[in-house]
Amino acid sequence: MSTFPPCPQCQSAYTYEDRSLLVCPECGHEWSAGEPAAEADTRVVRDANGNVLNDGDTVTVIKDLKVKGSSLVVKVGTKVKNIRLVEGDHDIDCRIDGIGPMSLKSEFVRKA
Repeated sequence: MSTFPPCPQCQSAYTYEDRSLLVCPECGHEWSAGEPAAEADTRVVRDANGNVLNDGDTVTVIKDLKVKGSSLVVKVGTKVKNIRLVEGDHDIDCRIDGIGPMSLKSEFVRKA
């Protein structure tokens, strides 16, 4: 039995080699055998246009967003200053003037 390293994403032990890549059958992740595991830990958050977002950036909302539990709406074109990136489904924490603190998804903003 061959000994391949576990999958860096899901830690599955059922990895196998396909030409020059290692493949995980459970999550579908592919990586090269010489690739360091530290690269898998870095998280990159991108906006709707594919630009990399960083803490402190200013973004613009590209779609009307309803505020859950309220009748307020964040309108298209609203500028959000000084964003903070967090883990999770809603990966941007911010404060919007007139509404207050919110969490946004990066797919609904573009870098200003």
